Amino acid sequence: MTTTDHSTGGNSNDDESQVVPHKRQRLDGVSVIHGNDGASPVYQHQQSEETALTMFGGTTTSKMEDIILMPTMRLLGHKKSVYSLAFDPSGECLCSSSLDMTCLLWNTTTPFHNYNVLTGHKNAVLDVKFSGEEHIVTASADKTLMWWDACTGDRIRTFRGHTKVVNAVDATAERQQLLASASDDGFVKLWDARVGSSRGAFVMQLIHGNQYQVTSVAFSFDAHTVYSGGIDNLITAFDIRAPDRDAAKKPHHHDGQERKLMSMKGHTDTITCLSIRPDGTQLLSNSMDGTIRSWDIRPFVSGRRLLKTFVGGTHNAEKGLLNCSWSADGTMISGGSSDRLVHVWDEYTAEELYCLPGHTGCVNSVLFHPHQNNFIASASS
Repeated sequence: MTTTDHSTGGNSNDDESQVVPHKRQRLDGVSVIHGNDGASPVYQHQQSEETALTMFGGTTTSKMEDIILMPTMRLLGHKKSVYSLAFDPSGECLCSSSLDMTCLLWNTTTPFHNYNVLTGHKNAVLDVKFSGEEHIVTASADKTLMWWDACTGDRIRTFRGHTKVVNAVDATAERQQLLASASDDGFVKLWDARVGSSRGAFVMQLIHGNQYQVTSVAFSFDAHTVYSGGIDNLITAFDIRAPDRDAAKKPHHHDGQERKLMSMKGHTDTITCLSIRPDGTQLLSNSMDGTIRSWDIRPFVSGRRLLKTFVGGTHNAEKGLLNCSWSADGTMISGGSSDRLVHVWDEYTAEELYCLPGHTGCVNSVLFHPHQNNFIASASS
């Protein structure tokens, strides 16, 4: 199904800035998965100039095995590679971010359609997250974060402070509206979206390692800890509740060295994404070493925190920041892969359950529906 009626979100009055290189794949091409039950209709479009999101499964079955048998829909609208996806908590809205500098909002209940466009960034939008059902935060290669009204598509404010590309962002629940951003400048910055100005919203900055580029970030389930991953192959945990010894002198600006809780080793190449299990007990990481790993992040764990290694996905020379994600009940995991396939693994056995074809470019993002295990959205270059 194709939609061409794009509503325009908030406009920017900022000066034009030059587009800078980024880390995502820029391969062209999209595809659609065909149902193989012989009776189910298949929604297919041939507009090769637009990049698509692919939807596996549907809402009328509870069996994961029916994913390939069910009709698959391709959502068209982006003009260039799609980098990131985010469902709202209800699962009724999907937001996609792209190299074309926009985010599209999609209604995921029948009929599927694009009902709004978020515009304002001056470079590729590399990551997107919902904060509750009413707000969206985006991270861009233009060095900024933007905070949006998810209902109207209006831009509420822009957060400036990073000096290089912002690779990733995460958000807490609607009540707290705390944001964490990861950048090539080597910092993880925390922002309070409830504060009106960009300067006042800045809470603290945390140094990842020896100020290596930071490529991924995630809040813990209780929002007491921030996890970051970067080109040093390490996952670092910070306690953002810990008192700062210099708080009296610098209440909002510090390096947060004393907030470091631990570093987890195991990956042998850049970590491209971090994702918290829905119950908050494990952390999932995707890496350019070609593996996805799960980690035990419960307090007071003795021994190794590395739990399982999932193999089968690939990264290529394009060095894209491919994502990883959990199913709603935490029993399955998935992640982006450069082999143009959507891989799904069993969390308990680490065995690959499904390998779904159809994309013709690198799969940058794979996301499970927040309430239905048989509903997967994927996005590619």
